[in-house]
Amino acid sequence: MSEAPAAPRTASADPTAAGTALLLTPPRPRAGWRLLPARVAAMCAVELQKLRHDRTELYTRAVQPALWLLIFGQTFTRVRAIPTGGIPYIDYLAPGIIAQSAMFIAIFYGIQIIWERDAGILNKLLVTPTPRSALITGKAFAAGVKSLIQAVVVVLIAALLGVTLTWNPLKLLGVAVAVVLASAFFSCLSMTIAGIVLSRDRLMGFGQAITMPLFFGSNALYPVSVMPGWLQAVSKANPLSYQVDALRGLLLGTPAHLAADFGVLAVAAALGIAAASSLLGRLAR
Repeated sequence: MSEAPAAPRTASADPTAAGTALLLTPPRPRAGWRLLPARVAAMCAVELQKLRHDRTELYTRAVQPALWLLIFGQTFTRVRAIPTGGIPYIDYLAPGIIAQSAMFIAIFYGIQIIWERDAGILNKLLVTPTPRSALITGKAFAAGVKSLIQAVVVVLIAALLGVTLTWNPLKLLGVAVAVVLASAFFSCLSMTIAGIVLSRDRLMGFGQAITMPLFFGSNALYPVSVMPGWLQAVSKANPLSYQVDALRGLLLGTPAHLAADFGVLAVAAALGIAAASSLLGRLAR
């Protein structure tokens, strides 16, 4: 009587065949939307690594906001020339200085991407499968992390000077979101300008030319109601004004339009990422 035929071996039972199939069939590449969180995390890690090796940037950047609060804030608190709705002027000023210090970090972020181009790093990044929008988004939110660290330093300085701030965790989380979104926009604005001027020297000139108008054309130092009509129109188009309004509402409890503020900041960040991504190829040529 003949023997029954042996059962065929399954593919999983043959390790050699399984290994050959894995070599012949490479893993499916991740889509761009799945690369974005990894790129954002990688860029943030790089920035934090730089700060860990050299903390002098945090110390030096804390000097200017400390002087604004210590000299300008306390002086105008005594003068009482600016209407602040019944709160001390130094309290009114503190959220504006937080926004200012974060903007000053982000607005020169395009210098780094020009340096990366000159060093050949940018071209190497562009030949990877990572979408350009993912690269820009990662850099933008890395700037947001640096600005957030600076904001924490300014909050601590303000607390030491006696500024009455909230310590509600949910409100502080809202403050962090506002700082990151605004910093993402201003860093993308800087990278967009870098894609147009293509030079560090020109970018420094443009950065210095727009920082003060953005700062003084916002509600960081004084209410919108005391501005002339044309400056009120500038303030309404200035994303920094919406950031300051959100920070005051969250930190001081003053009347604010939080939904509109966060909506404008989110749209501005998205438009900034789109604009900078479209000019990234021109910067790399």
